[in-house]
Amino acid sequence: MSADGFANGPPPGARADWTIDQGWESYSQAEHDVWITLYERQAKLLPGRAADPFLKGLEALDLHRAGIPDFARINEELQRLTGWTVVAVPGLVPDDVFFDHLANRRFPAGQFVRKAEELDYLQEPDIFHDVFGHVPMLTDPVFADYMQAYGEGGRRALGLGRLHNLARLYWYTVEFGLLQTPQGLRIYGAGIVSSFAESVFALDDPSPNRLGFDLERVMRTPYRIDDFQQVYFVIPSLQSLLDATLQDFAPIYARLAEARDIPIAAIEPTDKVFTRGTQAYAEAGGRSGGKAA
Repeated sequence: MSADGFANGPPPGARADWTIDQGWESYSQAEHDVWITLYERQAKLLPGRAADPFLKGLEALDLHRAGIPDFARINEELQRLTGWTVVAVPGLVPDDVFFDHLANRRFPAGQFVRKAEELDYLQEPDIFHDVFGHVPMLTDPVFADYMQAYGEGGRRALGLGRLHNLARLYWYTVEFGLLQTPQGLRIYGAGIVSSFAESVFALDDPSPNRLGFDLERVMRTPYRIDDFQQVYFVIPSLQSLLDATLQDFAPIYARLAEARDIPIAAIEPTDKVFTRGTQAYAEAGGRSGGKAA
């Protein structure tokens, strides 16, 4: 997503808006091979697990080809479909820069790719997480509007001092969201669809809670960045997610200022429960080495 602590401005080589050239021609064959390995592994796993808008977006953008996609190529189709573009950035960017890009229908993506020995773990999101994980959903008009609305809301949250609440909304939807469908739960969050292990864990493991989405409930729930999630929130539709954000958040933030956080593994009496998890995975200490990417 984004990061704070950039008082000195963009790094050398980056523009004022923190964008850089992708440098597609500079990728080595070994780097392209990493993309191909990751892509083919997920492409085999995700049918029947990923939401239809993600799978349709993956097909529309043709992200496989000969390796790492050229942003200039995929932007032609992405812009035609929803008016979005992907812009390369040197890594995490300041919150205000991140929100400004989203509000203007630009998705900032890292342009480096993980090493072959890091297929299942890296600390900072790479191009596979950012482009394979996030960009297919941006071909869906409703989700594209949601992301723009989120960027606009982020700029306001900064001024109101409620960024931590809004960050939870992003985490539990854009990164780790589940969608209710007639065929069962499906994944659409980028942090899940780009992870081989979490694509299975999020739907199949008995450990996590799977709860119905409620905006204020989500914004009161902390999250973990170092391992599989202890709770996933399920939206009934992408339109319902968009509708929930098209309101004035100021009264919500006022209520949140007086409300306690809800423990990450808790189930509240008002929750809609899809799965009451055992929490066995988290209670056993998770896994060493950190979270799969």
